[in-house]
Formats: sequence, structure tokens, C-alpha cells
Amino acid sequence: MRAGSSRSSIGRGRRSLSARQRRRGGILASANLETVRRFCEAFSRRDPEEVLAFFTEDAVYHNMPLPPVQGKAGIKTVLDMFLKLAESVEFIVLKIAEGDDGAVLTERVDKFSLGGKNVELPVMGVFELTDGKISAWRDYFDMAAWTRQTS
Repeated sequence: MRAGSSRSSIGRGRRSLSARQRRRGGILASANLETVRRFCEAFSRRDPEEVLAFFTEDAVYHNMPLPPVQGKAGIKTVLDMFLKLAESVEFIVLKIAEGDDGAVLTERVDKFSLGGKNVELPVMGVFELTDGKISAWRDYFDMAAWTRQTS
């Protein structure tokens, strides 16, 4: 895994820097990393259409304690419901890294205000991207922590 590309990787096969990579905070970040960062930031605006625009038509969204949601239409249903209930949403990315296959991993704290209750949920997310769009999103979290904070 790499959190960015080092200077020593320039010109060496799959890890070569491409024109799609850009500098962020002194570190070169790939297009996939930047897409996932923007996706996480978009949640705070609570606009389902903006968030949905990051997905491919056949994307899969899977909160691991729950069944997966197939396709953009299914994801839209979940987003509409959740973002309507949430008074505020913030995905705080603590760590982000990209695998050799382009998958992006995030260690996050997802903060929500739901029905007057503030929820802070540690989450590990895995994002697979195809042509710059999210084709699979898997979040791993402790359902007991969610239940404890929302009950």
C-alpha cells in the first residue's frame, strides 16, 4: 500500500506518476485518492445528488453489518433516506491509502446528528474505482457502537 508515490517510483512501471496525479500538501496524490477525499467531503453538504454523482451505474454499497445495496438506484434510495434524517454529517478522514490495484482505504470517524443525538462512529472504508467513479464502497464498523449511540 502507498499513501502517495515516492519520488523514487517515477518512471517505474505501475507505480509511475501519471498526469492524473497532483500535489496535495507536499505529497503527490492519485486521482483515486482525490476522488475519495472529495466524496467524503461531499457528505457534509447533505446533497444526495452530489454524493450519487461519484458512483458508477452498477456500483455496490455495503455497510458490512447489513446487506449490500446494488446499483445507483438502490444507493440513491439509501442516501435519500439517510441524508433526510441526518441533521448533520461529517466524514473525518484520519488516514487514507491506495493499494497497488487502485483501491482506496480510509480510516475515518463518521459524525452524524440524528434526531438530536450526536453519533461518532469509527469506520474503515474500502473504495474500488472504475474510470474515476466509485464502483464498490464497503464500510466496516461496529454495529453495537451505532446502536448504543442511536438508541
